[in-house]
Amino acid sequence: MSSTSGRSTGLPGPTFDPYDNAPELVPLRDAARAGDWPAVQACFRRFRSVDEVSSAASVLADITGVRKLLERAVAESPGDPLPRTLLAHRYVSLGWDIRGSARAQHVSRSQFERFHAWLRRAEQLLIEVCAEQPAYAPAWTVRLMTARGLELGQAEARRRYDRLSAHHPHHYAAQTQLLQQICPKWGGSWDAAHGFARECAAAAPDGTNAGALVALAHVEHWLDLEGTEGGAYMRGVPVRDDLRFAAQVSVLHPSYRPDGNAIGAHSAFAFAFSIGGHFADAAPHFAFLGDRASEFPWQYTNDPRASFLKFRKSATNA
Repeated sequence: MSSTSGRSTGLPGPTFDPYDNAPELVPLRDAARAGDWPAVQACFRRFRSVDEVSSAASVLADITGVRKLLERAVAESPGDPLPRTLLAHRYVSLGWDIRGSARAQHVSRSQFERFHAWLRRAEQLLIEVCAEQPAYAPAWTVRLMTARGLELGQAEARRRYDRLSAHHPHHYAAQTQLLQQICPKWGGSWDAAHGFARECAAAAPDGTNAGALVALAHVEHWLDLEGTEGGAYMRGVPVRDDLRFAAQVSVLHPSYRPDGNAIGAHSAFAFAFSIGGHFADAAPHFAFLGDRASEFPWQYTNDPRASFLKFRKSATNA
């Protein structure tokens, strides 16, 4: 997976580059590219929460060439859960790059075989980590990705999430992964997806990112509708009010403190409000974002940069 940023292309507008948006991850990237495992390890030791570890692991997994570094780290420290989890995440990233983002009917048999081979390698590492350290959230989060990719089913994905949430009940990265699993495109239902998103938002303390799951569920629903149905759905008062409430108790709440997931959470609300034409509601989220954005869910448009700029202009003038 590659990132596109306005800064790197010389074009005005949003940067989708995670290192522009989170400069604190630059030392991690540089250490990984240099093949310096002790420096990579030191970066992870500075993270204060499992959310930060999972976010950084996701970014590290997309660094070209990092696989050899991580395989060497696993060989040198076979009992350490961090290198095994990071390597598993890299395997998943390599597999998903082969599969692509198309629906299953548009993925070839050869792609599926290679995709599943990488995921099975990841799963072997993660099974060991989770057996040894059942409270290790980053490994369970990646296992939600392997469960989906290997088509292990709704019950198994829920079991894995329940094991994680018993120790970390509001782990946003894991929640976003399970939300994908319980959408219809992966064998779930809209009732399950919306219900899970609202449950997470209601259960979390005010001022966390959990409310963004409500926005993401509506975006996924919009994406699944045909023709003009999607726009009509997002313009509807029930969806608008659902989004408004979720935003007020999460990223717009007075107690909210931005973290590594803040840009993704605000992007979810900015996108969801905008595709429904609720630009005044989108405005505070664009104000927070400025020239920053996460690739997801903007990647759901044909031209993420142009869509961001168009919607932001409408929100600014609302």
